[in-house]
Amino acid sequence: MASIVGRSRPLVGITASIHGSRIAAMANRLALWRAGASSVRITAESPFPIDRLDALVVGGGDDIDASLYGESARPQIRIDPERDRLELRALDCAAKIALPVLGICRGSQMINVHRGGSLHVDIHEVYEEAPHMRTVLPRKRIRIEPDSRLYRILGIAECRVNALHHQSVDRVGDGMRVVARERAGVVQGIEAPNEPFLIGVQWHPEYLVADNRQQALFRRLVATAAGTAPLDDFVEAPPRRSVRASG
Repeated sequence: MASIVGRSRPLVGITASIHGSRIAAMANRLALWRAGASSVRITAESPFPIDRLDALVVGGGDDIDASLYGESARPQIRIDPERDRLELRALDCAAKIALPVLGICRGSQMINVHRGGSLHVDIHEVYEEAPHMRTVLPRKRIRIEPDSRLYRILGIAECRVNALHHQSVDRVGDGMRVVARERAGVVQGIEAPNEPFLIGVQWHPEYLVADNRQQALFRRLVATAAGTAPLDDFVEAPPRRSVRASG
């Protein structure tokens, strides 16, 4: 993880589509700013050196190309191959330098694909009881494993979240663990237990601005980047970060 001269806050990269939602971009930037970080939007047209970041958010957006995890593409599904390649490279670099990573919705799925896992192309073909829900409001109830890092961050075993997806994790990637599901069984959270911070959530915490528990995801990401997160969240304590004061 980098520490750049002239920076008073950790710098967090946020991946997005070229034509990504401005609302989502602003929500993520606000959440990170409130958590104590600066941020930079990263797209295929506006890349940024991953090794100059202190943390990475793999954001929401279009579906991931199904060929990346061995499934057939659906013609009616919109994909963004350039973004897929960008994010796979970013996750490669993040893994090499132990960068804290938070995946949001599509981003959680991309973390799983990067680790060799697969996705359900359409959750309703597999989970027939799953509600057809698309809302930024917290309407879907999920359960979180009590022995997970996600539980320690949110401090709650059950909560309501929003839902803007029709795909989800199927086969879990190497080193990843399912730590949250909804009632119908759809995976809602994954994490890497043996890494300081590699977490994916299927919902959009950036939209839940009034929920202090959900905003804790961003606070813990930033604290991990700065080296100030509680040590009991780690298998081994990472080196303390020194973000240099601006000057």
